[in-house]
Amino acid sequence: METLYITHPACRLHEMGSGHPECPERLDALNDQLVASGILDFVDQCQAEPASDADLLRVHAAEHLAYLRRHAPASGYFAVDEDTAMNTHTIEAAWAAAGAGITGVDAVMGNTHRKAFCAVRPPGHHARHAQAMGFCFLNNIAVAAAYALEQHGLERVAVVDFDVHHGNGTEEMFAGDERVLMCSFFQHPLFPNSHQQPAAANMLNIPIDAYSKGDDIRMLFSDVLLPRLQAFRPQLILISAGFDGHREDEMGQLGLVEADYAWMTSQLVALADETASGRIVSFLEGGYSLSALGRSVTAHIRALAKL
Repeated sequence: METLYITHPACRLHEMGSGHPECPERLDALNDQLVASGILDFVDQCQAEPASDADLLRVHAAEHLAYLRRHAPASGYFAVDEDTAMNTHTIEAAWAAAGAGITGVDAVMGNTHRKAFCAVRPPGHHARHAQAMGFCFLNNIAVAAAYALEQHGLERVAVVDFDVHHGNGTEEMFAGDERVLMCSFFQHPLFPNSHQQPAAANMLNIPIDAYSKGDDIRMLFSDVLLPRLQAFRPQLILISAGFDGHREDEMGQLGLVEADYAWMTSQLVALADETASGRIVSFLEGGYSLSALGRSVTAHIRALAKL
């Protein structure tokens, strides 16, 4: 089997209080859909190895790791900001979520698999060098990108982010690093409202108007994003796979559906086959309408695995 499905039981235990949209039920929803579709019969599954501090320190400040550990509550919650909180399991879950990307990178670089999907939470792309924010504590995709560059000696790693929110943390960490090309579209204006203008030369930011539909985004993907990726010729593609741009998700106001996520994924698979020996590692980011999330992740993994 060419596709690896990576998760960790701690990712189900982190939670931020009753009614919070970034909830453990998100993983249940996508797992239920994957079981019902039969897709899990066609992928290998493994448990993530938690990231080491050395892996995290490539992109995060030592003070940030110390802050998270120092404020990890023995019971109840510690509020990092008005939207982001830790419970007693958050440290284990965050370190496991960051480690899942490393597990995936090692798998695709070691040729045991061609694709990997990290079914993890908390998400990561808003986490900054020294700040947790936007439901994110550690920047999972940035940790994996830095690891691939240093430990596997890659020269060109692409990060594609199709979450409805801009991955501000990822952009800040790699802006100006010519080894990384980050391409992202996101609704604007919308949290975090902080994409760099003008962007660094290795950053492609594509702000999208609210209520844009799938056809609009497919055109931008084909005409703007894909040509930039093709010219870069990545040796590895990492995806910040957020599904909160779905038309049923109240976190944003875009009009994407499952078929749009499958189409975007298939375009990236074709590119990876051409330039990266098929190597893709994808990370769950947003997606808060549980039914839409489950259906969209199923479509995404089906396209990754070419099922």
